[in-house]
Amino acid sequence: MKKFKILNNRRERRAFRVSNAVKRVSTRPRLCVFRSNKHIYVQLIDDLTMKTICSAGTNDKELRSGISYGGNCAAAVKIGEAIAKKAIAAGVTQVAFDRHGFKYHGRLKALADSARKAGLDIGAMPTAEELEAKSQKKAAADGKSKAPKKQQDAKPKKSGGAAPKKK
Repeated sequence: MKKFKILNNRRERRAFRVSNAVKRVSTRPRLCVFRSNKHIYVQLIDDLTMKTICSAGTNDKELRSGISYGGNCAAAVKIGEAIAKKAIAAGVTQVAFDRHGFKYHGRLKALADSARKAGLDIGAMPTAEELEAKSQKKAAADGKSKAPKKQQDAKPKKSGGAAPKKK
């Protein structure tokens, strides 16, 4: 049980850090995602007015009939499409994606991709060439040997001992 408390505490700290970074630098409304094992929920939050613009989740009445199980990528795709339609209807086309401490893969990636396809501007998806260039740059940085620092001509330090007493 202690292990799960530690892991949850780490996730909460990571979520706080990611959310604050998104709030700090972006003037766009924030697309905040929460996922549990069985469901996924999304809110579009305007931090300037402190109001929720729209929301969608696997427990919504209108979406529940089309989703058999809320804890998979197929459900995340439908939620992404639904939030994009609601946001565009509310007049919002550009948002900042707040993954809330979760890794950007699996259900979160499926949700973001489907929202992009439905017309919501979350940010550019990196192309295959950009991903390749990034991996090559990282490999080149890992392969470089760090040159030793130049030693400056330093004066010899005096010994830290006490000076002899004069008699």
